[in-house]
Amino acid sequence: MTLMTAQILSQCLLYAMYVFEVVVCVLLASRGGWRRLKALSSYVALLLGLDGLARPAVLHYYGQASVQYGYFYWLTDVALALGAFLLICSFFRRACRQEQKIWTVVRLLLIFVPIMVLGISCLSITRHYSHLWSFFITEFSQYLYFSCLVLNTMLYVMIQQLAIDDEELGLLVCGLGVQFAGEAALLALFNLTFNDDFTRLVFSFLSQICTLGMLLTWTYAILKTPKTVPVGSRLGRQPALAEAVAD
Repeated sequence: MTLMTAQILSQCLLYAMYVFEVVVCVLLASRGGWRRLKALSSYVALLLGLDGLARPAVLHYYGQASVQYGYFYWLTDVALALGAFLLICSFFRRACRQEQKIWTVVRLLLIFVPIMVLGISCLSITRHYSHLWSFFITEFSQYLYFSCLVLNTMLYVMIQQLAIDDEELGLLVCGLGVQFAGEAALLALFNLTFNDDFTRLVFSFLSQICTLGMLLTWTYAILKTPKTVPVGSRLGRQPALAEAVAD
């Protein structure tokens, strides 16, 4: 793959991401998702606002090599990571709706994770006395994304073990897993390879594929799920209407 080809593909994927961010927002609004899937709707709106609108605007005004864009990118990355964490929390709450004992344990874990991530990030910056603020932002964002990957994997396993009959939730969790798994793999590969322009472009290209995969999975989940959906368990529990599910 030549540099020019990678740049063209990256731009095509970038605009495809923007299109499907809008598509997911429109589908959520038209199918009552803003009320039924509040956390998902908030996260998609945040993703569209920051990644689809704010970042391109700052990039166009200051340029990619500017300090302003660098700080803005990583600050918005932290905001998106926190949004993703809150989205996973809402998915856990939905999965544990009829398992209050499990939810009590899970809730403590979800409270502990951001505290642990913040503590590890603070300890890490003691090894880097120059550019402490920028290093803290990147460390916190990366650790939080990795924690989200672990939590999302635990959630998927829990859905399978409890035999939760909620296909929409399973698809939403899978979509988020595509994004997190891709980001984690790309970050690991990036740290092991040379940090040149071509490597950064290829990894950006692959990262966009993961994000697009997440949005396509969510689009399918929203289209496949009717407005009134039984949400229950295959273990014989009485289902509840999806409208009662509040993220």
